[in-house]
Amino acid sequence: MSVMPMKRKKANRSDIHKEIQGWLLSSPYLIFTLIFFLIPLVYSIYLVFQSWDLISPTPIFVGLDNFKEAFSSIRVRQAFLVSYQFMVLFIPSVMIGSIGLALIIQHIPRFKALFSVGFFLPYLASGVVSSLIVRGLLSYNGPVNTFLRSVFGTSPDWLGNGASAMAVIVGMLVWKFAGYYSLIFVAGLQGIPNEVYEAASIDGANAWTKFWRVTLPMLYPSLYTVLILAVGISFSIFTEPFTLTHGGPQMATQTWQLEIYYQAFDQFRSGYGATVALLNAIVTLISIVIIRRLTEYWGHRYGAN
Repeated sequence: MSVMPMKRKKANRSDIHKEIQGWLLSSPYLIFTLIFFLIPLVYSIYLVFQSWDLISPTPIFVGLDNFKEAFSSIRVRQAFLVSYQFMVLFIPSVMIGSIGLALIIQHIPRFKALFSVGFFLPYLASGVVSSLIVRGLLSYNGPVNTFLRSVFGTSPDWLGNGASAMAVIVGMLVWKFAGYYSLIFVAGLQGIPNEVYEAASIDGANAWTKFWRVTLPMLYPSLYTVLILAVGISFSIFTEPFTLTHGGPQMATQTWQLEIYYQAFDQFRSGYGATVALLNAIVTLISIVIIRRLTEYWGHRYGAN
């Protein structure tokens, strides 16, 4: 009778030891999250109701004044529209590009490792360095415009026109993220059984029909993941427009992140900048929820699992 309680005590001690060990192993991540995420988040919410220029010793409480100004601000409205324009252009482009790269990797197994690494490299490249290179290539005396003038006698002002500047930034983002997203799609393609394609071939389906009726529906989990990631990227674009256009011309590429930077660090209005950042987070969350619902509807509609 006395053996059972002793075993239970040993088991309890072992469980406690494992639990303590687990907390110790996860403590670096928890400390990092606390210092660099939770504390700044709480302080940002505090600043939303304050007016502070980063120099004065104490912030001044202003209540909801920052929200009133943000809701009536033309700059915030423009940043909202520009961010959605980037989302509308970026998401279809990167989805098409990444699926195309994934199909290339999947159907050329001999060079699969080489293509996987090569397509992933742009994701590792510095956004600032890449933007500076692109700005040099597209400058008036750069190689691109020099070639165009030698052939057509004229060259466009790539970064001086709102539409072309946005196209350049979207192109850079697609170049950067398509390779990364393609690896997610490759994993999805590898999970599609060959028997499904064989059955489709027996039914007389051609390659195009197989893609639309078999590949895309069965890629639903990968599509879902990439779509959510792409929405998040669309509302966090900063490096490329900041380096290439600084939000110009005429605020045509002024994203929400640039507006946050402008208010908080150019105008030294950290309270108002925190308010714009909070609105950005809310709109991003709402957009992700909407896209998620639409994607789930598409998945259930076409029987994807």
